[in-house]
Amino acid sequence: MFELMVEDTFSAAHQLKGYKGECERLHGHTFRVQVFLSAAKTGGEGMVLDFHLIKEKLKMVLAEFDHNFLNELAYFKDLNPTSENLAKLIFEKLKRDIPQLSKVTVWESPNTSASYS
Repeated sequence: MFELMVEDTFSAAHQLKGYKGECERLHGHTFRVQVFLSAAKTGGEGMVLDFHLIKEKLKMVLAEFDHNFLNELAYFKDLNPTSENLAKLIFEKLKRDIPQLSKVTVWESPNTSASYS
């Protein structure tokens, strides 16, 4: 099985609703996002998918979040803008164009991440 990984970042602010602690206050992160693709075989050119195409699609999705207050985005009207929900949203958006997508991991700090697959 082949596995590819592409990584990018975006900066955004959020507040966790219903959370008792520091994260209930407005704060920001430089989120690191990793997308993973899996495939049993490569295409004729020897690639699962061109890295350039994956980077382009990821950059387009992350542009929606970059330098925004995540709580104000329509998707988070009824959901907390947690790393878990971000990972799921990014996965759903990318899966439309990248069928080989297997997992999205969102890092909100160097030591904490959440994944959706």
